[in-house]
Amino acid sequence: MDHSADAQRTDLMTITRFVLNEQSKHPESRGDFTILLSHIVLGCKFVCSAVNKAGLAKLIGLAGETNVQASGEEQKKLDVLSNEVFCKALISSGRTCILVSEEDEDAIFVQPSLRGNCIVAIRYCVVFDPLDGSSNIDCGIFGIYMMKDNHEPIIEDVLQPGKNMLAAGYCMYGSSCTLVISTGSGVNGFTLDPSLGEFILTHPDIKIPKKGKIYSVNEGNAKNWDGPTASYVEKCKFPTDGSPAKSLRYIGSMVADVHRTLLYGGTFLYPADKKSPNGKLRVLYEVFPMSFLMEQAGGQAFTGKERALDLIPTKLHERSPIFLGSYDDIEEIKALYAAEEGK
Repeated sequence: MDHSADAQRTDLMTITRFVLNEQSKHPESRGDFTILLSHIVLGCKFVCSAVNKAGLAKLIGLAGETNVQASGEEQKKLDVLSNEVFCKALISSGRTCILVSEEDEDAIFVQPSLRGNCIVAIRYCVVFDPLDGSSNIDCGIFGIYMMKDNHEPIIEDVLQPGKNMLAAGYCMYGSSCTLVISTGSGVNGFTLDPSLGEFILTHPDIKIPKKGKIYSVNEGNAKNWDGPTASYVEKCKFPTDGSPAKSLRYIGSMVADVHRTLLYGGTFLYPADKKSPNGKLRVLYEVFPMSFLMEQAGGQAFTGKERALDLIPTKLHERSPIFLGSYDDIEEIKALYAAEEGK
């Protein structure tokens, strides 16, 4: 047995250690935020386990040539299970007062007795999509707001612009489980080590390149795009300044596509079009968290009209177009929209 190797493993930067280190930078902190994040991490571990078990069951069914028509039903069960897991994890933290989930039409107002001691505990609002499995990659997204003051929670407490978020993150599930998070001072990525049951820091201080060589968009909707979007994609394919053409990479999962964009640079586009004039991605628990992470990594997020994090939602499940990516690349898109407005 290699004891020296085992000793080395004990010096790993786990997410628990990382969050505690961040807390120590704020002497006035009482640990409420750390407690909330630990409950979110627990929820991610539970969902990861459930996703992997479901995937294994599906493989066994395929190997046995059984009828796997129920895969869609299984995904629905996973969505419901994941939502219940996250709701219970968040409420049991004793630090939340309002939850907004993609799975629930209405906001969940936590019972006063489960909000903790309001005099000593800071209360948070959490917005999340517990398991987006509509594409080929299972993932979850979350964002955290703080209650503005010590009043009885109301729906307006979550209808805040994204720039007011305290933290945001996403978790990609599967054989390798990755959690990327920002608490407002950079972006860090953690990978779940199954042998330890801990998320380990594997991508410290993620910074997106200022300009990228990749663009990501569903070109099947090209005929319905507006002028600036069509012009930008045309420029990516056939640049007129002598630079090499950009490569198209489109997985079909917002989180997976944005994750690649964060690491390697480029742009992710989900524009408005003739079929969806208001866009398709939900503002509170898709657009805002991913925009928060992108800006924290040094990139930009733009709706086609304004900075994404300046948008003030009026409905829980409001939608918006979004352009995310490297700073210089998003500047090009903003210039195209400004030129269109000036016509």
